[in-house]
Amino acid sequence: MNSSNNILEVDNLRVNFKTPDGQVTAVNNLNFNLAQGETLGIVGESGSGKSQTAFALMGLLAGNGQITGEARFEGENILALNDKAMNRIRSEKIAMIFQDPMTSLNPYMKVGKQLMEVLILHKGMSKADAFEASVKMLDAVKMPEARKRMNMFPHEFSGGMRQRVMIAMALLCQPKLLIADEPTTALDVTVQAQILTLLNELKSEFNTSIIMITHDLGVVAGLCDKVLVMYAGRTMEYGQTDDVFYRPTHPYTQGLLEAIPRLDGEEETLTTIAGNPPNLLNLPTGCPFQARCQFVEHRCRTEAPALEEYQPGKLRACHKPVHSEMTP
Repeated sequence: MNSSNNILEVDNLRVNFKTPDGQVTAVNNLNFNLAQGETLGIVGESGSGKSQTAFALMGLLAGNGQITGEARFEGENILALNDKAMNRIRSEKIAMIFQDPMTSLNPYMKVGKQLMEVLILHKGMSKADAFEASVKMLDAVKMPEARKRMNMFPHEFSGGMRQRVMIAMALLCQPKLLIADEPTTALDVTVQAQILTLLNELKSEFNTSIIMITHDLGVVAGLCDKVLVMYAGRTMEYGQTDDVFYRPTHPYTQGLLEAIPRLDGEEETLTTIAGNPPNLLNLPTGCPFQARCQFVEHRCRTEAPALEEYQPGKLRACHKPVHSEMTP
């Protein structure tokens, strides 16, 4: 998967947390690459390790977190950087949009001041120049009456408008990599579609690489070039979006796709994946999905499947042969 075109290469990323009950393995030997201008969707159920992967890359793990492995951004292992060097990377090259903009924005500061601070602190701009640049970026993210909004507080904005502020803030320093952690979760479907359209436009305009973390496969279909399916901290399947959507080869990926409601179907009940994700304090021997998989075999319970490339750019971690008949 290595290529000189890759802006980010993640190898054997592992994130553990020490807790009073024992060690929690949130991310378990994760591998993926991201090219310049490309969008990668990371999907999976809650607790699969998606957000902790993002926090690890940003150097924002909780104090009890431990990281091993490498994440080479433009050839430099950012996991080995000290706080000062990582702050420089975060401000100038990598930015993140958090899940809930209301808790990410300071409720006591006007939005304009929060935007301007980014440029004054990291770009050394004057207040006047930072003000105009912030207005311009709010215009870029389709904020109505951008100049007027600079003097308003976060609580005066709708959820969709606050998310636009967060996107504007993330893009002010024109980062090469944008990590979006469930950026449309709290938004209604109309605003969600607007935000996704906006991210696509900004990706084209700035040639920004994007990691989109979501549990919504519809979001992935509309935005992402590649998809990484996570479960219990591991990669289950990885490949081009069309391949994963139309030719899924892992039982977990198939289960996620079958659970999506369809307008052209006649079913009266929704399909679900039986059971619950495993306890990360006590991961099972073998495949982590074994307890919920309808194709489980004895080997699955004793031997963890390796993540293998079965076609160029297509990877999966499953003992079931790719072209075998998928019958339980």
